[in-house]
Amino acid sequence: MNTVELIKKKREKQQLTDEEIDFLVQNYSKGKIPDYQFSAFLMASFLNGLNKKETAALTKSMLYSGKVIDLSKIEGVKVDKHSTGGVGDKTSLILAPIVAAAGVKVPMISGRGLGHTGGTLDKLESITGFDVNLNLTQYKSVLKKCGAVLIGQTKDIAPADKLIYGLRDVTATVESIPLITASIMSKKLAEGIDGLVLDVKTGSGAFMKNLSDSKALANSLINTAKSFNKKVIAFITDMNQPLGNYIGNWFEVYESIKVLQGEYVEDLCEVTFNLSGAMIYLGGKAKSINEGIEISKEMIASGKAFDKFVEITKLQNGDVSLLKNPDKYKKSKYSEKIYADKSGSLKAIDNYQIGMASLELGAGRLTKEDKIDPKAGIIFNSKIGNKINKGDVIAEIYTDNKSSIDKVKERILSAVEFSKEKVKAPKLIKAVLR
Repeated sequence: MNTVELIKKKREKQQLTDEEIDFLVQNYSKGKIPDYQFSAFLMASFLNGLNKKETAALTKSMLYSGKVIDLSKIEGVKVDKHSTGGVGDKTSLILAPIVAAAGVKVPMISGRGLGHTGGTLDKLESITGFDVNLNLTQYKSVLKKCGAVLIGQTKDIAPADKLIYGLRDVTATVESIPLITASIMSKKLAEGIDGLVLDVKTGSGAFMKNLSDSKALANSLINTAKSFNKKVIAFITDMNQPLGNYIGNWFEVYESIKVLQGEYVEDLCEVTFNLSGAMIYLGGKAKSINEGIEISKEMIASGKAFDKFVEITKLQNGDVSLLKNPDKYKKSKYSEKIYADKSGSLKAIDNYQIGMASLELGAGRLTKEDKIDPKAGIIFNSKIGNKINKGDVIAEIYTDNKSSIDKVKERILSAVEFSKEKVKAPKLIKAVLR
């Protein structure tokens, strides 16, 4: 087969065969197809789409580019959760210890930041020493010992996805339902899970901006999971404003610690408890999602969830003293408050701009080679529907990059819209799909 001809074929909106897709994926994984050619294939696929058959072929090829983990020797039902990504979305850090404390095994393989959204691995690595690069033997050992493990794609697990994921991030080919489906499901199916809970975000801070696209992605993911005989529940959740108040890698770990220690952050807890409740239900430890939600709250109240987070961190070589004394974490060189330039009810937030602002502060990558500053981030205390007076602090920014401050302040102020009329807070859980 000829790579240029296959790129041209997809450019001309023709269907690729299973063998042709496998040729592209396997040869790119082996370094025989360079970044610039695979980028062209991704853009052609982004613009012209992949049908169900092509999406299934891409998922399968990415899945079998590495090993499919066998967890049958570890007792218990294995359930994972995946979010399509958002701003301030730190639910994985909270629900993994909750669900594990409730007796359901959580083998979680996560990704890094993608576009304007944060990545679970980057957040975990802000905990000094936390190792997200365990090999498969270590992965199974940690899961068996404490009931949860959080790692990235190793060279053995969906290695094609790891390469493609990084390339999509810097080639503007992220927001594609087939590419997102193949990326998510190749990782999740490789984990050895029995069930999967999906959090498909919708709104200005999501890759899917409108509800119909979010439902289409959820259904694509559900259909793929079912084709591999996995139990699955999908939530469509709001991402028109940051989830919680903290944005940035250590900042999101910090807020997660506070929640695990019993602090109630309304929007963050509502979404997290619904997801963890569904995981506990799929894991057979609750008779309904609602019962799973109540169990989740019990795990927080009893201290078992926080203890589990400490246990996971210790087993993955993280500095647990930072979890117990988070205020000792190193601070950014510069911090500034951003004040509202008018009064009114907060009507809307361009959440994409908030995500991009965090990247400019150093909390994410603008190029493939960028290094993340784990300290950088935003505290965004305002929520849609809040009454804001001119001069109120709507956000605080933290960075070591002084030159980014003025641009970020301008970006955040331009991202908020006020109304003289009272504004209703958005509904967080838009839909639940089975």
